[in-house]
Amino acid sequence: MGRDEVWYSGGVRFQCLECGRCCRGESGAIWMTDEEVRRMAEALGLEEGEFRSRYMTTRWGRQSLRERVNGDCVMLDPETNRCRVYPVRPLQCSLFPFWRSVMRSRDRWEEEARRCPGMGEGRLWSVEDVEERLSRSPFPDL
Repeated sequence: MGRDEVWYSGGVRFQCLECGRCCRGESGAIWMTDEEVRRMAEALGLEEGEFRSRYMTTRWGRQSLRERVNGDCVMLDPETNRCRVYPVRPLQCSLFPFWRSVMRSRDRWEEEARRCPGMGEGRLWSVEDVEERLSRSPFPDL
């Protein structure tokens, strides 16, 4: 699809408001590379094996962070509303909302924006910015 053909050819606005809504209440997967797992374990002062047994599961054939019973990410601190591993969070998290699954249509963007108050606000991300973010995902079906 050429740049003139994508719905976001004029860019989209997004600014993370650090509300934590993208980390809570949705069943899904936060897929991670082995390097991301290693960095998160180190950030929490855990051996990698202990981190894996406490915080990880398998979703759709890939390693993923677990969720709490209510659907919140296990790394979301319920008291501070902050990610416990924010500086080394998975790339999937830092790329949000620039996921192929969200950017595939204006309808999907608007659906996600009902949950995320930062979508439609702040910085204007050009089509080049968006495509650069999309190209960084290690998971092509995200």
